[in-house]
Amino acid sequence: GPVAETFRVIQGAMTEEYVRSIQGVFQFELSGDGGGTWYIDLKTKGGSAGFGKPPVTADVVMSMSSADFVKMFTDKLKPFMAFMSTVIGDMSLEEML
Repeated sequence: GPVAETFRVIQGAMTEEYVRSIQGVFQFELSGDGGGTWYIDLKTKGGSAGFGKPPVTADVVMSMSSADFVKMFTDKLKPFMAFMSTVIGDMSLEEML
């Protein structure tokens, strides 16, 4: 589905340099089609993204609909608007997305 495809694209776009520059782990609690717990790990060497809990504790946890998540990562929804959803964690890391 669209959520899984978005995470495949994110995983494919990761670079070691990007991981070193961000140093954050993002967990997404998505509702709707393709929902569930997903993560982007930009802290662990090499980085990773996928379904389930992150391999290390998340710095930021975001709750949103799966449709809004896909829109956010395809530039159809400004990340700022997505942050109107529940956000827990280090607020400064959100600006890195």
